[in-house]
Amino acid sequence: MTMQYDIKSAHITQSGYLSVGNRSRLKQISYAPNGSQAGSLVIFDTNQVPIAAVYQRSGTTITVTKSSHGLTTGTMIGIGFNVSSGVSATDGNYAITVIDPNSFTITDPNSGTVSGGTGCQYVVAYPTGDQRYQNANKWLAQFDTVAGGTATQAAILPGEGLLCQNGIYAQLNYITYCTCFYG
Repeated sequence: MTMQYDIKSAHITQSGYLSVGNRSRLKQISYAPNGSQAGSLVIFDTNQVPIAAVYQRSGTTITVTKSSHGLTTGTMIGIGFNVSSGVSATDGNYAITVIDPNSFTITDPNSGTVSGGTGCQYVVAYPTGDQRYQNANKWLAQFDTVAGGTATQAAILPGEGLLCQNGIYAQLNYITYCTCFYG
């Protein structure tokens, strides 16, 4: 493999796109906590702004609440969960089960308890049973910081990096800034 020379960078101080509409590979991410409380940097491969919602987890059942979500059972989503009291649900890409027009559930591969009202963000990958979307929106990674942290963090991604087919969206939750390198 030869060295890649067409690397670009992007820097943001609030949630937003680092790249949109371009197939690329995310190579490295630097980010800084805001120091006041635990934070998270959630990376999505998406061409849509993630939807804010709240969740709770009891055992392996995660219940997500979003008013008038409009989803159907079997829809695939990519979701990142905020931390509450030092724990969170397991981020990833999941098929959902709709409970009612304002809530749906996900089965977490891990068990635990997270109190209700904790924030999360998700993107819709594809509708029920429609797997034509090979380049579907999805959750890619999450990086966390501790309360009181002030040091800049960096993650060099292994191999060729994370493949982003739709765009790179960074959701900053108590993160001061994010800089990424992609190509």
